[in-house]
Amino acid sequence: MSIEWVNQAIDDLRAWGSTRGVEVDADEVRLLCDYASDYLNVNELGDFAPETFDELLLSIYPRKVIAPPESASETVAAARTLVGYLSEAGKVSAQTAARMHERLDDIAPRMVEALADPANFGMAKSLFSSIGPESLEQSVAIPAGELPDLGEAPCDCPGCTPLPAVRLAETEELRAGLATVPMLAEEPLPAGGDPLNAWSERVARMLDHDTGGAVTGSPELDEGLYDLFDMLYRLQVRVPVTVIGDYLDEISGDTPADLPAVLDRLVWCGMVDTDGDTAELTPHALWALRAHYLALGMDAPLAPDLAEADAHELIEGLLEGVPAELAEADIARWLAGRDPGEAAAELLAAASGAPAVARGIAITIVDRLGSGAEAQVRAYLDDQELRPHAIHWLAARGLPAPSLTQEELLWVSVDMLALAMPAAEEDPDNFAENMAASGPPAHVIEEMWRVDHPDVVEVLELLGRSITDGTVAKAARKAAFKARSRAIR
Repeated sequence: MSIEWVNQAIDDLRAWGSTRGVEVDADEVRLLCDYASDYLNVNELGDFAPETFDELLLSIYPRKVIAPPESASETVAAARTLVGYLSEAGKVSAQTAARMHERLDDIAPRMVEALADPANFGMAKSLFSSIGPESLEQSVAIPAGELPDLGEAPCDCPGCTPLPAVRLAETEELRAGLATVPMLAEEPLPAGGDPLNAWSERVARMLDHDTGGAVTGSPELDEGLYDLFDMLYRLQVRVPVTVIGDYLDEISGDTPADLPAVLDRLVWCGMVDTDGDTAELTPHALWALRAHYLALGMDAPLAPDLAEADAHELIEGLLEGVPAELAEADIARWLAGRDPGEAAAELLAAASGAPAVARGIAITIVDRLGSGAEAQVRAYLDDQELRPHAIHWLAARGLPAPSLTQEELLWVSVDMLALAMPAAEEDPDNFAENMAASGPPAHVIEEMWRVDHPDVVEVLELLGRSITDGTVAKAARKAAFKARSRAIR
């Protein structure tokens, strides 16, 4: 989500409300804007449309936010305030604002039903909202322990930051790609030998030698090519050309870079492919860069094709960091080669007894399967670690399922947070935002220390330093102290 536009929108909305004596529920409006940005491609206030509120309030909000049905009126009221501001600020026309209010009139009673319907709940909300404070024993106040010393942040320079795994094109495809490079038509590679080796040497000279502007037309820009190509290698997605332009402007000195001209030169050299709006490394540029990294003694791993792997290998491969787009394609092809029951049986067998992160990957993939996997999922109701996940899978599909005990609810709550720990460490700000929006309430956290889960201490310490609500964070630190004390008895 774009934090900048949301922050600015909230500031403007508060100022608007202050001048008109309108009470603005800024937290609720921020939540609406955040979810609209994350899930509905709303990148500025003017992107809101009448139909945005249908998806936002009847689908996304009920799945993500832990709130009682009676709170729907507050959320709809906040949405109406937002519409009032959109209209008066000229972000939408008067006609569009009128249609928005009509949609909110229709949504208001339906949102109450949507918030109460468990079929709309995501797994986290299903679990956290099912644990009522009255069902849990009140904790005894114990002084909070000291926060752990996290030490110094690791070095993030290119030589120390691990390179992501990449998947290379087949040799014949790479050679065919070289035949389309305009530069090589004018400055051919040496005759004889493996042309790919000669190509990688040409790219290495481009990166490591003083080219004097022969590549981009600017000596300053040529000197920055290694960092530019390294960024594209690491991202492994198409990048807006404006991002490349910003980078070039930073290193071009006093004269702004001629972005179209530079991109044309990089295309001519065979290093990037552009469609006008975005750019990425060509397959043969990716190959040459990896060869260059290897020559420098760096670890440049390959991403294996996981479609033919068994379930253990699939999970291990995904844990090793296969790029998201490749991972999605591999998972889809892996599932296409199996019927739902077979896929569920393999994945759950691999998940049984596995660490939380590996178990989470397996459960996430199983969650894509339809009711044809019922028998295989039901077979794991006797597995202590997988039972809560199996129950949720069955219930979410309207299939007969036992109820979770309070102990199981707490255990799976810890387990789900354990799955999020790697992502939380990588992006703590985003994790904190997610916890503020849909994390476990204080009364649940207070009882987590009782759970016999190998990651309970780490989970509670993570919550204690991540949650922005002081009361909830204090509950997490107290629970972490209790869990540590329990572990050393």
